[in-house]
Amino acid sequence: MKFMETMLKGVWVIDLEPIEDERGFFARSWCAKEFEEHGLNPRLAQCNISFNLKKGTIRGMHYQAAPFEEVKLVRCIRGAIFDVVIDLRPDSPTYTQWVGVELTEENRKALYVPEKFAHGFQTLIDNTEVFYQMSEFYHPDCARGVRWDDSVFGIEWPDQISRIVSPQDSNFPSFVEDEPL
Repeated sequence: MKFMETMLKGVWVIDLEPIEDERGFFARSWCAKEFEEHGLNPRLAQCNISFNLKKGTIRGMHYQAAPFEEVKLVRCIRGAIFDVVIDLRPDSPTYTQWVGVELTEENRKALYVPEKFAHGFQTLIDNTEVFYQMSEFYHPDCARGVRWDDSVFGIEWPDQISRIVSPQDSNFPSFVEDEPL
């Protein structure tokens, strides 16, 4: 695997290193040892799949609060997404900044989202499927979110004529700096 840190410290794009032959290729997509060598949390508690019927679907921006903060490793296994993370660490020099990465079934890249970052994505084509590996079990009482269109973050989402956003994601409160997450 190739590990490339983004401008947000702790957020990594992870690319495969395929070994190819006439049959196709083989590649490792996750290894606890390699994650530990890069200082990343290797814990794996559960895996989830999100299937999205329509282009323009937005899911996010989600995170889990303490004591059940979680790491996510996100990969698009069918279709394409614009994947976004926001730094919510108040002591970070990149606090409230975001980074977006295109993940597709063709590029096979993954995005490592550390604790204390909000995560979300927008589908770029119909029938898109996203695979998540999670470091923590889901705890509904610790589930949180920030608005996907909050001007504090200024996320530059791909142009879409119409977006599909759940009522839950549309009703997250506006972000206020210095309020506890």
